[in-house]
Amino acid sequence: MQDHKKKVYWPEVMAPKASIYPRIRTVHGDSVTDDYYWMIDYFKKEAKSQEVITYLEEENAYTAAMLQDTEGFQEDLFQEMKSRIKEKDESVPYLKNGYYYYSRTEEGNQYFKFCRKKGSLEAPEELLLDIDQLAEGYAYYTARGFSVSPDNRLLAFSVDTVSRREYTIYIKNLETGEIYPDRINNTEGTAIWGNDNKSLFYTAKNPVTLLSEKIMRHALGTDPVQDVLVYEEKDNTNYIAVAKSKNGKYIMITSEGTLSSEIWIINADQPQDEFRVFQPRITDVLYSIIPLEDRFLILTNDDAVNFQVMQCPLDKTRREHWTTFLAHRPDVLINDIEEFKEFIAISERKNGLTQLAIYELNTRQQHYLDFGEVAYTVYPGVNVEYNTEKLRYGYTSLVTPSSVYEYDMLQHTKLLLKQQEVLGGYDQQAYKTERIFVTARDGVKIPVSIVYKEGVPLDGSAPLLQYAYGSYGASMDPVFSSNRLSLLDRGFIYALAHIRGGEEMGRQWYEDGKMMHKMNTFFDFVDCGKHLIAQRYTSSDRLYAQGGSAGGLLMGVVANIAAEQYHGIIAQVPFVDVVNTMLDETIPLTTNEYDEWGNPNDSEAYFYMKSYSPYENIEPKEYPHMLVTTGLHDSQVQYFEPAKWVAKLRATQIGNSIVLLKTDMDYGHGGASGRFDYLREVALEYAFLFKLEGISSEDSRKETV
Repeated sequence: MQDHKKKVYWPEVMAPKASIYPRIRTVHGDSVTDDYYWMIDYFKKEAKSQEVITYLEEENAYTAAMLQDTEGFQEDLFQEMKSRIKEKDESVPYLKNGYYYYSRTEEGNQYFKFCRKKGSLEAPEELLLDIDQLAEGYAYYTARGFSVSPDNRLLAFSVDTVSRREYTIYIKNLETGEIYPDRINNTEGTAIWGNDNKSLFYTAKNPVTLLSEKIMRHALGTDPVQDVLVYEEKDNTNYIAVAKSKNGKYIMITSEGTLSSEIWIINADQPQDEFRVFQPRITDVLYSIIPLEDRFLILTNDDAVNFQVMQCPLDKTRREHWTTFLAHRPDVLINDIEEFKEFIAISERKNGLTQLAIYELNTRQQHYLDFGEVAYTVYPGVNVEYNTEKLRYGYTSLVTPSSVYEYDMLQHTKLLLKQQEVLGGYDQQAYKTERIFVTARDGVKIPVSIVYKEGVPLDGSAPLLQYAYGSYGASMDPVFSSNRLSLLDRGFIYALAHIRGGEEMGRQWYEDGKMMHKMNTFFDFVDCGKHLIAQRYTSSDRLYAQGGSAGGLLMGVVANIAAEQYHGIIAQVPFVDVVNTMLDETIPLTTNEYDEWGNPNDSEAYFYMKSYSPYENIEPKEYPHMLVTTGLHDSQVQYFEPAKWVAKLRATQIGNSIVLLKTDMDYGHGGASGRFDYLREVALEYAFLFKLEGISSEDSRKETV
């Protein structure tokens, strides 16, 4: 079988044909027949569970057969990307409570060692956890949430071996090496120590919906079934979490939804106390708190769409006591504040770019750091010490490898501590980055960050991969990827579209891309693609699109509304069955999403999301070639969404476009856990693109020599 646009040959292999078991959904007087709803059965553990697994395995076999001629190329790509990674490496150590903590990796190993040294980097190393050893025998293994007790004796850490983000908390005695029998199951993975070195606070999850529902207190040495409930969230649209202030004085519970938040606090020296509310939740008001020596700072959008910073006394925390510390600015979004004893570092976003401001608390003087590139990303790094004038921050761009700097906030000097090393040689000057603005159909200007290798023709003949996300206010900032070099070195242009639904241009950018404004997100992406074609960066038969999760929803909509504009689409763990998922409160995380997408129990929200939901809007037309990936254990977007979508696409579309589904039967939303295994997923995606471009392994070897 030959692709009509290019000389691309596909094996004559029959695609799986999913069984049809019609189910009628009637909501708000609207009846819809769903032929593939049965695929939810494995998740529900119902009658057709084995048929679901068989179908997914048949799809995997079909994908392997269709891409069989790229297997060698995939292996070459995997080895190429792996060869750029420094296998024996070490993170920048950070100082906390008298110890320097760091992680290090060893040649050939997938995971890492978590270590520390007492008082000096020349001191003997203490190996706290050997994750390489702990992960032996597991297809998936993630360890996180490392939390050392205030007396430096105990380490709490959490483990997920299934990839559903349900973590078990363990406690290790760092003096004896013993792992205690207190094992706390089904948590979010973070444990917070009280200052008594005996009390641990953690977030418990609902085992069915996976919602964060309760904050519990565990007493060291007791059975977790005896743990004390200290907070229970009644609003199932909110997420909850527990944390400790940097100065060590407070333990804080945060309950936050898309539109409002609430914080409860106690003195960390008195972990048995009852939590008191800082400020009861207010409709449409978000706030977070930053404890200082003599006051609280409050970062809030109260009467400030781009957030402002307020302050209040330590003993009078209600809103009537809040006064202005840093006023609201309509052109600057305040993202976050990193506090120190004598300074605060303020993360801001202006005109689509991140920036860092330093504010000296004693003198009230403020200055900004300068970075000198047209498109870049800067962010606070690991800053666990409170009483210091040194700020750690990260810096990267599409052409600058990830870098860690230390900035002296008093002397205004910076020191590069580490830059990601790209093995095999990397010449930054060989690549060019641009930042352009595209006028969307409603007149709004959308920033796009672009990178390509010098010498790539800008005459419409180059292939281009367009990427975006566009949801939850998550900003997709320009960052370096050594893996991306495998695309750029073979002539691809990469374009990152900063579409509405993120917060790149401020909080309103997010507000204009969610709920009843969600179509802006999709139109922005399509309009950016049109502009890239019009400006001859590429052409419609060489333009590709990629997105994951909510960005996979974007891919599904784009396939429906602009199929003719894209030659191929990669949809990773795509959220494509919006209406059915949002109607089913037993599906993990559904109720948390109402303020993002709408509640389909409301008729206006139902019909609006139905108007764009990819699964609902498949038509008998020619679609782009598609590679769709998912994970059987995905807790964020369940496997059945992409599986149903692919089945319906195949049954409905006309023409010769290839639709491939790859389900990882061992992993979940984030893919493989090892630092090399995930590269095989990237190699598969790149091989799919190269096949569509007619680029073979031999061609690429010639290109990159």
